[in-house]
Parts: sequence; C-alpha cells; structure tokens
Amino acid sequence: MTEHLCITRIGHLGDGICDTPAGMLYVSYALPGETVEVEQWPGHDDRRHLIQVETASAERIAPICPHFGTCGGCALQHWSGPSYRKWKRALVAEALARVAIETPVDELIDAHGEGRRRAVFHARRGPRDVLEVGFAARRSHRIVAVDHCPVLARSLDGAIAVAWAIAEQTSHMRKPLDIAVTATDTGLDVDVRGSGPITAIDVAALAEVAQRHGLARLSRHGEVLFQREPPALTIGRAHVALQPGAFLQATAAGEAALAQRVAAHCSGASAIADLFCGVGPFALRLAERARVHAVDTDAAAVDALAHAARRTPGLKPIATEARDLFRQPLRPEELNPFDAVVFNPPRQGAEAQARVLAGCAAPTIVAVSCNPATLARDARILLDGGYRLLQVTPLDQFRYSIHVEVVALFQRTDVR
Repeated sequence: MTEHLCITRIGHLGDGICDTPAGMLYVSYALPGETVEVEQWPGHDDRRHLIQVETASAERIAPICPHFGTCGGCALQHWSGPSYRKWKRALVAEALARVAIETPVDELIDAHGEGRRRAVFHARRGPRDVLEVGFAARRSHRIVAVDHCPVLARSLDGAIAVAWAIAEQTSHMRKPLDIAVTATDTGLDVDVRGSGPITAIDVAALAEVAQRHGLARLSRHGEVLFQREPPALTIGRAHVALQPGAFLQATAAGEAALAQRVAAHCSGASAIADLFCGVGPFALRLAERARVHAVDTDAAAVDALAHAARRTPGLKPIATEARDLFRQPLRPEELNPFDAVVFNPPRQGAEAQARVLAGCAAPTIVAVSCNPATLARDARILLDGGYRLLQVTPLDQFRYSIHVEVVALFQRTDVR
C-alpha cells in the first residue's frame, strides 16, 4: 500500500523527513517542500521508499551521475548548491548545540577540488553468479556495478578498470573483495582485501594485471605483490613514501584547506604537538616554522613521516612517537611545554586525550574532525576544562555526501 507524504526538512543522514502524529518518517532522495508517493520500507517502521515525486521542490536539480539513487556513495546530488551548503553547515551547529555549545559557525568551505583521490570498490558475485564491481547500494550489501564515477579526481582515471581486472582475475576464489585505490604522485596504489588464501599462480597473475595497468604498487592485506615504483605523495616541501593502505584526506584540496587553517591557528607557536598525525599532512607543513612532536597509533605512518622529515632540508626538528592515544594519551606534563596542540582523531574522536588536554597548560588547541558529533563531545570537555572556543570552520571535501570536516580553535582562558 502506498502513502502520500509532505516533506518538511532534511535529516542528518540526508533523508527527507515527514512529521506525523506517530513520529518522523524518513524518505531517501526527497526534498523539503515536496509531496511524494512512498511505500513501506520492509523491516523499518519509520522508513519509506520513494516511488515518485508528485510535487517537486524548486531546489531539485538533475543529478550528475546516472547511478545516483541506486549507488549509496552520494546522498544529495539532487539538491541545489545553496540549500545543500546551508544544511551541511547546520550539521556542525546542531551537533554543538546538542552539548550546549552555542557559537558562530563559519560559512562552509568547498574543499572538493578536483575530486576524491581515494576510493574503495567492492566486488561480489551477484544474482546468477554475475560478477559485480562498484559501490554498495544505500543501506544494502548489494553492489551497484559502475564504469564511471564523477566525484573521483582525474588522478584516479583507470581505477575502476583496475578494480574490474583484479576482480576478474580473482573471481575463481569466490570471495568478496574490497579494492582500495589511492592516487599518488607516482601512480595508483592498490590494496586488496578479502580474497582468502592465494597461490603463487594467483600472485603472478595479479602482478601481471598490475604491470599491464601501470600501477605503482599492488598489495594484498598490506603485503606487497607488485611494485613498479614506491607510491609517494608531496606534502608541503616533503616527499612521503606511503605504506600500503595509508590513510589520506579524501581530496588534495581538502588536505590543503585543513592544513592552511591549522597553520593559521598555530601561527604564533614555536613548539607544536601534532596528535593523530598520520603521515604528516599537518606536521610536515608546521615544521617549516616550528618544532613539532608528532604522535600516532599507526607506527608505519609515523615511520613514513620521520623518514620524510629526515630527507627534507629546511624543516625545524620533528620528533615522532608511535603511541596508542586512546589507551595512553599524552599526559599534562608532556603537553605543557607546547605552545599549541593539534589533534585530528578518527571518527570516534579523542575523548581520553581531550580529558587530559582539558587539564593541560597549552595556550592553543586546534581540533580537526570528520565527525561533528564526536568533535562536539570533545569540545564540551575542553570548555569545561577552561578553554574558550574561538572559531569553528566546516569544510566539504565529501561533496554530495552527509559527511563534513571541521576545524575548531580553542584558547585557554586562565593562566596556570
């Protein structure tokens, strides 16, 4: 049985929301002001499947990808730019308000640039044993096979063809695959996960695929199977050799925009701690004018950063440390010597480290986050510890998605 609903707003997961006496109903791909025909989403009392838009919003636009609506990679290609940007900025303000932080939020900065420089493709055997390579459908394990993705950077040209070739070569293993592709200065870096045990013949065949497609490197669960040239990335003045599966910001423009704001907030510091430093997108730039102590749980990333720092002339000293900041956060006596502390944790945030930071004497703290909710939680901890929130800047490097990056500047209000 179908229903007819009026959509009033967009939720934080990108769904249209209809308010009813029984509660909110969620409709993917519907926009505020629209009247839509829907049907029940099996197994979800509060979710509806969009059948058709009966009265379209003036803000509805044509999506840029023919797979939009089936592929789960993008949620909001159908919404005009100004309203989309206002909504994404509001995600940050609302997350802060939920923990009683009322503060101005800067306008959203577009950091999409040329597009995403990394992607994970999935390969599965679908109905009738047909191989499918692409992205997961929204709220489903079903694979939407793709031959093109308009949100990928030109540097990932050929990535989809590579993913198909690897999947075809390993299809006899009958195992689902995740194929992570990263664009680097020296070519595509590919790491395959999920294939199950492979033989020497399989390794040779995969190496032949890598050579034929001109990959910089092909690895499996981090184990190198083929390498034409070590994958590397330029960060500031430095050239960083990347370990298999290295984490990078989604877009080059996003990394540059985040680093520029971090550097501006730390402009007066001569000694900076960079926590959750990764391969050094902040540390290597900050070291152009300040001494840096860089710490991360990922020992391979820390090693890559240290090696790049040693080979780059003109940088201030960078001390590196591999340390689990979730279980062993830096203590106040370790943090107090620094003029500024930068922390950029994964999506779960840095609650343990934030609690220590709240009691330290560092004059400036810069928080970088890909999750407004955990940023808000950590910000509340810092404010309760005597810091003042001076600026909040949202950045959009995941265009059309529900994700937003945030840079927040804190300064201590008391003297210790």
